[in-house]
Amino acid sequence: MTGRIVLLVTSPRLPAGLMTAEAWDIVRSLPVLAGEESEQTDALRAAGVPVRIVAPAADEVLGAADPDVVWLAGPAGDQRLARELGMRLAREPGLAELELMYGSWDPQGAKVLDAVAVMDRLLSPGGDPWKRAQTHASLAPYLLEEAYEAYDAIVAGEPAHIREEMGDVLLQVILHARLGEDADEPFTIDDVAADLVEKLIRRNPHVFADTAVHSLDEITENWERIKKAEKERGSAMDGIALAQPALSLAAKVLGRAGRAGVEVPLPSGDLGAELLAFVARARAEGLDAEGALRQAALDYADAVRRAEGPPDDHGGSVSS
Repeated sequence: MTGRIVLLVTSPRLPAGLMTAEAWDIVRSLPVLAGEESEQTDALRAAGVPVRIVAPAADEVLGAADPDVVWLAGPAGDQRLARELGMRLAREPGLAELELMYGSWDPQGAKVLDAVAVMDRLLSPGGDPWKRAQTHASLAPYLLEEAYEAYDAIVAGEPAHIREEMGDVLLQVILHARLGEDADEPFTIDDVAADLVEKLIRRNPHVFADTAVHSLDEITENWERIKKAEKERGSAMDGIALAQPALSLAAKVLGRAGRAGVEVPLPSGDLGAELLAFVARARAEGLDAEGALRQAALDYADAVRRAEGPPDDHGGSVSS
């Protein structure tokens, strides 16, 4: 009679014993083997399920199949054993049937926990000296650079590139959070995430409370009203990111003033005043001055490259 080997894989990120009903049925009906003691083996034994520890080798598992057996995979999934069993049964298909069963799955966001663990290793003693030497201030330029690169990827519309650049932005967030653990007023990645969750719930009462909205404009108005109450700012100009590019800064200042209903005549007489007037005109026409100038600059750069001739004529392309 052909035996049955069930490779039972569970998520190490979920509490031990938290498995599907199907997984519990299978461990209660068949002998259970594991390669080492773990929180999962303890949970099964606590529920009255015997677990025998054996070497994680194909011969050991096949020898214990009588005719069926469950192999409770360890936290890393025991992929080596799975490959060994697969190759053995491919050569001798009559020995047993191999079945993969997931007793639980990693929750969404599990890989973020991996990223946090890796960053902790890099910034702990014996980790990366360069990262350990950084501060929030020294890393600030990289945060801007990665955000710009993510922006470029979005404009280019390349999903794989967007995914990569978003990872670099996430790296900056996790790195700053890890540095925050050693600050005079310490905070962790959990503090960062908790603040974000509270803010999202608080500023979206149309989703998490009983506020009724009928348009996207109402959602935006609610967001701004709630934010204003939270910040207790004395001016519509408070809280504007001053490090952003000048055209974006000008558009933000004009936008805040408009929403606040404050009318101040635009300055005149110098280049800065003229540029501000252009941004105001762009806003009135529903245009993005920053994006327009960026695109015009890129188009001009392409025209320069074409005027220079083939790359071999001028030592290669000027693009990086």
